[in-house]
Amino acid sequence: MTRFRLTVEFDGRPFMGWQRQAHGPSVQEAIERAAKAATGETVTLHAAGRTDAGVHGLAMTAHLDVERAITPFRLMEALNALLRPDPVAVLACEEAPDDFHARFSCLGRHYVYRIINRRAPLTHEKGLAWRIAAPLDAEAMHAAAQRLVGRHDFTTFRSAHCQSESPVKTLDRLDVARDGERVTVRASARSFLHHQVRSMVGCLALVGQGKWSADDLRGALEARDRAALGLNAPPDGLFFVRADY
Repeated sequence: MTRFRLTVEFDGRPFMGWQRQAHGPSVQEAIERAAKAATGETVTLHAAGRTDAGVHGLAMTAHLDVERAITPFRLMEALNALLRPDPVAVLACEEAPDDFHARFSCLGRHYVYRIINRRAPLTHEKGLAWRIAAPLDAEAMHAAAQRLVGRHDFTTFRSAHCQSESPVKTLDRLDVARDGERVTVRASARSFLHHQVRSMVGCLALVGQGKWSADDLRGALEARDRAALGLNAPPDGLFFVRADY
């Protein structure tokens, strides 16, 4: 039995999310199906994180175990050939120690959220960014974001369907920067709650539009109540960037 570590890129638009779903296609299911066709074995794919429907991946780490003798290169080539036409690509494949686990060995997870701040509708990047027509003050967004950095109870920014045992998380980074019409939010932590990044970005957008102040954002955090959430951003602009080990 060989454990293989994969780095996966995917466009989340056609999928119900990373995790296998009974009611629609998933990235996990697509790769597991390709792996079975390539090896003749039924495998279980484990990933560094779970993404919602419509959320994308730039370099998701995952692993699977294969009994058949096959080189990492051959497995990667086979998976990529069999994944077509799904918008999923295995960027790298390597043997991993038996005690490596894509989820439980992970020390840090990084996300980026892309906003395009313009009045004109999106064409090429529709589904790959969140268009906000109203002008955004990115500096105010960044300053307010620092109120969320650190160890807090993030119940307000947690989906009602979140399965995490505790709402307490340590947010290592939440930066906002503008480059022309693009406003990018970068978030880093050991782990995140379900919808946490999207919920934080939605509230930061309210700050950027002048509808909320930094104190309002802090107040929402301290309320520890999902009802205090101002806005949950759509999945379109969210990308899983990488996992640290």
